[in-house]
Amino acid sequence: MALGYTRRTGTLPVEVTGFVGRVSELDHVRGLLRRSRLATLTGPGGVGKSRLALRTALSLKGEYEDGVVLVEFSALHDPELLPGAVASALGVPEQSGRMMLDVVVEHLSDRRVLLVLDTCEHLLDACALLADLLLREAPGVTVLATSRQPLDVPGEHTLLVPPLGDDDAIDLFAQRAAAVVPGFEVSADNRGDVLALCKRLDGIPLAIELATVRLRALPLEQLAARLEQRFQVLTGGRRSAALPRHQTLRTAIDWSHDLCSPQERLLWARLSVFAGPFDLTAAEEVCADDEDGGAAGAHGLAREQVLEHLIGLVDKSVVLRDGDDSARYRLLDTIREYGADRCTDEERERCARRHRDHYLSRASYFFEMLLSAEQVPLYWQLRRDLADLRGALEYSLSRPDGVRPALVMAARLWPFWSTAGLFKEGRYWLDKGLALDLQPSRERSQALLWGSLLAVMQGDVGQALAGFQETCRVAEACGSELDRVLALGYIGGIAWLLGDEATGRGTLAEALAGQHRIGDPLGLVVHHYQSAYVQSLIRHSDESDAHADEALRLIAAAPGGGAGECMITSQVLGIKGMAAWTRGDAPESVRLARESLRASRELRDFFATTNSLELLAWGSAETGRCRTAAWLLGTCSELWRRIGSPMIGVAIYQDDHSRVETLLRKKLGESEYRLLFGQGAQLALDQAVELALAGAARPVADAPAGARVPSVEHLTRREREVAALVSEGLTNREISERLVISKRTADAHVEHILAKLGFSSRTEIAALAGEEAGGVRRQSPEAFDAGRR
Repeated sequence: MALGYTRRTGTLPVEVTGFVGRVSELDHVRGLLRRSRLATLTGPGGVGKSRLALRTALSLKGEYEDGVVLVEFSALHDPELLPGAVASALGVPEQSGRMMLDVVVEHLSDRRVLLVLDTCEHLLDACALLADLLLREAPGVTVLATSRQPLDVPGEHTLLVPPLGDDDAIDLFAQRAAAVVPGFEVSADNRGDVLALCKRLDGIPLAIELATVRLRALPLEQLAARLEQRFQVLTGGRRSAALPRHQTLRTAIDWSHDLCSPQERLLWARLSVFAGPFDLTAAEEVCADDEDGGAAGAHGLAREQVLEHLIGLVDKSVVLRDGDDSARYRLLDTIREYGADRCTDEERERCARRHRDHYLSRASYFFEMLLSAEQVPLYWQLRRDLADLRGALEYSLSRPDGVRPALVMAARLWPFWSTAGLFKEGRYWLDKGLALDLQPSRERSQALLWGSLLAVMQGDVGQALAGFQETCRVAEACGSELDRVLALGYIGGIAWLLGDEATGRGTLAEALAGQHRIGDPLGLVVHHYQSAYVQSLIRHSDESDAHADEALRLIAAAPGGGAGECMITSQVLGIKGMAAWTRGDAPESVRLARESLRASRELRDFFATTNSLELLAWGSAETGRCRTAAWLLGTCSELWRRIGSPMIGVAIYQDDHSRVETLLRKKLGESEYRLLFGQGAQLALDQAVELALAGAARPVADAPAGARVPSVEHLTRREREVAALVSEGLTNREISERLVISKRTADAHVEHILAKLGFSSRTEIAALAGEEAGGVRRQSPEAFDAGRR
C-alpha cells in the first residue's frame, strides 16, 4: 500500500536504529572536513559509508551557518538529471532559460553549507564535475561524498571505510537481533557462534543486519551453519525502500558489478580463486589469458592489462589494498564468493590449476634459495601467502593428477613449516598426500624424508625412524640418491642416540661419503647440522663443535650465503651453545644462545627461538640470574607445548631441565618461582625475545608494544641497504636493479622492513634511514630498567 509520503528533500533522516562503533572513523572524517573541502568515503557495498556520512553530518550541523544538505543518488540513473536532484534537495526552483547546474552553483556561491552527496559511483563523472565546480566557485561549501570509488577531483581526500572489528560487529548483531527476537543477548554460551557468523560475513554491517532478520525463522546455530550459502540465506527481510540497492546482499554487490567493465568483471571472477591477500605478480600469472599461449581476445585479459583493471577494481572498492603502503590486495569473502559464482566450471578449474602452479613455483624457489640472501624475504612472502598455499595444496590433493605436485610443494616447504611453528600442519599435508599415492616416486621420497624430519623436531622419534627407513627404500627404487643419503644420516644419528654407537658411527660415515659424492650444498649443510646436534646430545662437545663449524663454513661458502642466511645459522649457533653447556661453560653458552636469538629474530623462528630461550634459561640459572631463568622456563614451557614435546623428547636434556628447575625452586622459593614462571608463560614470542636480549630479570608483561624504538639496527645488512635506497627516493624496481636482485625480492624486503619497524609507509623508512645516516640517533626508552639486576 502506497501512503504517498516522500521525505522532505535535503534534510537528514532521523536515526531509527542505534549507531555502533566507528569512533576512530568519525574522528577521522571530521578532521578531514575541518582541513579540506572535499572528502569521499569509499568502500564496498554495505560497509556503512552512508551511515557514517550521515552520523558525521549530524555531528557537524552546528558548524555550518546554512546547514547540512543531503542529496541521495541511489534512485537516480541519468546523469543529466543530477543538477535537478541537487537543486531539489536545496529547495532551489527551476529558472526558465538557465541551466540547472548554473543555478545550483550560483545559489551556493555565498553560503556556508555541508553538502552530503550519497552514492555517487554510478554517476561518477557528473558528481565529479559538480564537486569540482563547487570547490572552485563556492568557497563556503564543503562536500562529503560516499562512493565505491573516488571522484578523482583535485583537492579530494578519501577515507576507505573498513568492515567492523570483531567487538563492534558483535555489538551490532546483538542490538539488531534484540529488535528481532525480544530478549536476545550475546552470552558466553552463544558468543562463539555470533563471532563466527560476523567473521563469516566479513564484518559488513549490511550483511550482519540481514542475518539478524533471519533469526525470525532460524535459530542462531542453524543460521551460522547455513551461511555457507550466504546469498540464498540473506535475501529480503527489510521493507525499507530508502536504499533499494540494499534490499539483499546480492543486489548490493550486483550494484558494484554493474559498474564494472567486462574485463573488470572477468578479472573479479578470476581473482576469486585467491584465498588471501595476493600481489600483482600472482594476479598476472593466475588471471591473464595469454599465459596458456592463446590470445586474450576482445573480452579476454592479456597479462599487461591485469594491472589496469586491478586498479579499476580497487577504485570501485571491489578489491581492497592490504595495508596503506602494501603492494598486496585482497577480496572480502563475500565479494570473493560473488565472483566465484560468476565463473564457469571450466574457467574456475583453469584458474585453480594456474593458482596451484604459481604457489608451487614460489615454494620451490624458496627451497632452492634457502642458503642465499633471499631466504628472509622469501620466507616472509610465504607467511603472507599462507592462505593461498593451503588453498593450492587442498586443490591438488582433491585431484588424482595433483597429488604428486602437492607432495613436492608440501615437502619443499619443510623449512617454512618448522620456522613458522607449523609442524602439525606440515605433517598433515604430507601424510594426506602420502596416503593418496603409494607408488615409489621422487615426490614420495621427498615427502617421506622431510615429513620424518618434522616428526623428529616434534619428538616423535619412532615414527620418524620408520619414515627415514621407508625413504631409503623408495629413494633406491626411484633412483633418488640425495634423498637416500639424507635419510641415512638421520637413521645413523637416531641409532647412536638409542645407544648403538657402532651402527650410528658407520651409517653417518656412509652418509657423509655419499654427500661428498653428490656435492649438494644444502645436503651437506643439513648433514653437518644434524650430526652436530646428535654429538651435542651424546655429550661429545668437541665433535659437535667441529660439525657445527663446518655447517657454518658451508653456509658462508654457498652462493649468496653468509650474512643473508639465518634459518639454519641460528639453529647451528644454538647447538654450539649446547656444546658449551655440556663442557660446563655457562657464560659461553649464554653468549651463543643470545647470538642464536638475534639470528632467529629475523624470521621469528619458532623452533630455534624456543631452543635458544631454553638454553639461555639454563645458563642464566648457572650464572646467578635466577629470576631471569624462572620466567624464561615459563615462556619455554608454553612454546614447547605448541611444538609438541619439550626438548624434542630427548631424555638427557629433559634431565638438565629438571635439574635447573629444582635449583631455581630452591633459590627463589616456590612462591616466587611459580609467579615468575606463570608471567613468562603469558609472553608472546617476540616480547619474550626482546626481554631476554635486554637481560630483564622480571618479565614486563604489560610493557608497551613501542618499548623498542624503531632503528635501522633492527634490520639485517641487506635490509639496511634497501632502507638507504628507499631514503634516496628509489622505487622497488630501481632498488632491484641497483642491488642486482629480483623485483619480487625487493618488494619483499620493503614489506619486511615495514613490518619489523612497525611502519606503514615508505616515507617513515626514508625518514628513519636518513636520520640515522646523518648521525641523529634516537635513544631507546629505559623500558626494562626496573627489571635489571
